[in-house]
Amino acid sequence: MARTVFPDDLVQAQKDWDRTYAALAAPRPRSTTVLRRRLLRLSARLVCHPFWSTAAGRSPAARVELHQVARDHDHEEETSP
Repeated sequence: MARTVFPDDLVQAQKDWDRTYAALAAPRPRSTTVLRRRLLRLSARLVCHPFWSTAAGRSPAARVELHQVARDHDHEEETSP
C-alpha cells in the first residue's frame, strides 16, 4: 500500500496537537485554559487544511495515516542523537 504524502505544515500541526493533548491529559496540568485554547486552534487548523479537499485527503484512512505519520516523526526526533 502506498503511503500518502502529507504537507509538512499538516504533519507539524498534528504533532503539535498530539503534544498539546498529552500535556492537557497529564496529571495536574498547568495553564489548562491556554492548553485548551491551543488545542482548539490546532483542531481547526487540522480540520480546515486544504489537503482534505484533494483526492488523497478524501479517504477516511488518510486521517488515521496522518496520526501515524506524526507519531513516527515524533519517535524519530526522540531517538535521533
